[in-house]
Amino acid sequence: MQWFLQQLINGLALGSIYALIALGYTMVYGVLGFINFAHCDVLMLGAFAASFLAAPVARVLAPQSYCGAAVIILLAAGLCALIGMLIEFLAYRPLRRRPKLTVLITAIGVSLFLEFTCQHPAVFGAATRPFPKLIPQRDCQWRGLSFNTNDIGVLLVTVLLLVALWWIVRRTRIGVAMRAVSFNESAAALMGVNINRVISFTFALGSALAAVAGVFYAMRAPGIEPLMGVQPGLRAFTAAVVGGIGNLPGAALGGVLIGLLETFAGGIPGLSDYRDGIAFAILILILLFKPAGLLGKAQVEKV
Repeated sequence: MQWFLQQLINGLALGSIYALIALGYTMVYGVLGFINFAHCDVLMLGAFAASFLAAPVARVLAPQSYCGAAVIILLAAGLCALIGMLIEFLAYRPLRRRPKLTVLITAIGVSLFLEFTCQHPAVFGAATRPFPKLIPQRDCQWRGLSFNTNDIGVLLVTVLLLVALWWIVRRTRIGVAMRAVSFNESAAALMGVNINRVISFTFALGSALAAVAGVFYAMRAPGIEPLMGVQPGLRAFTAAVVGGIGNLPGAALGGVLIGLLETFAGGIPGLSDYRDGIAFAILILILLFKPAGLLGKAQVEKV
């Protein structure tokens, strides 16, 4: 039971990070109907932005403080929001009326462009560099269970952001516009909705979530490098599909489930080498027996 509870704590912390990334995937899909594969590279940019911002912020605020960490995360999220809007404006907006396959291939191209550009020595370089400590990490013990303040922080932040996203989508004018564009873009435009503004806001919000996830993921990783977003991005995409692509609670649920599966598989002797395969096997089973995902709704598409 102690082993089970320990793996549960570790899995919830890891799954919360996947949930943050999956929320960005599912928001863009819910509005535009395609997967932004460059989303995982925005995560990487968020981690690097926080790494570079740590030193100047520490000169103004106390180093390794919660206030300083909050400022760094907010600045990194704002920077990545601008990057997300720029990617949408330059790469996706000109192709908005093109087939979805064209946009999908473009998204893969944007992802590769960001990864290999950031590996250039004049940018970040290909070598792994250490990530600074943003908050005082304390290891806690309770009845034989061990956890640290980072695990608690990522859980609280994920819950708060999920509630904030639900409130934005359901209780604000921009949220109503997002749902209108998702349902029928042409009808929303006829009703006076600024389509470009809604889509830019969606990309900004999703990219900000990726930046927050990148910072928390970098806190757990041994270092940061330009390809650090590939693996968590794939797992978060899997989580979004498992939970129901386009569904915000489904993305959060899928992220937690993938994190738990990966953690429990990694803690069982003989299965630790196959934990990635187990996650994708679950994805195949979900697609076979419930293609819309756990919380998604099947839709009939007219042709």
